[in-house]
Amino acid sequence: MAEGRAQSRSIAPYLEALEAHKPKRGRKRTPESIDKRLAAIDRELDDANQIKRLSLVQERLDLLEERENLQRDVDLSQYEDDFVENAKSYGERKGISYQAWRELGVPAAVLKRAGITRAGS
Repeated sequence: MAEGRAQSRSIAPYLEALEAHKPKRGRKRTPESIDKRLAAIDRELDDANQIKRLSLVQERLDLLEERENLQRDVDLSQYEDDFVENAKSYGERKGISYQAWRELGVPAAVLKRAGITRAGS
C-alpha cells in the first residue's frame, strides 16, 4: 500500500505538468499576436462601458499571463524520469491501459521508456 502511494506521488506531478502545459486548440498564439491584441484592448478601453471594460481588463490579465508562460521554458525531465520509473508497475497494479495514458497526454516515447506498450506488456 505504501508503495502504491509512493508511485502515485511520482506519477501525479508528471500528469499534472502535462495537463498544465498541453497545447491549446486552435491557432497557436505568439508573443507578437498577444502584444497586438493587448494594444487593441488598450484602444478599446477608452470607449467601453463598465461591463465591457471589466471583460477587457480580464482578457488583458489572461493575455499577460499567457505571454509570461510562453516565455517560460518547461522542463518536464525530472517529473518524466520519476514517471518512467514507476508507471509500468503502477499501471499493471491498477489496470491502466496504454490508451488511458495516451488520452492523458503521455507521449508514446515516454510510455515506451517506461516499458508500457499497446500490447500491455
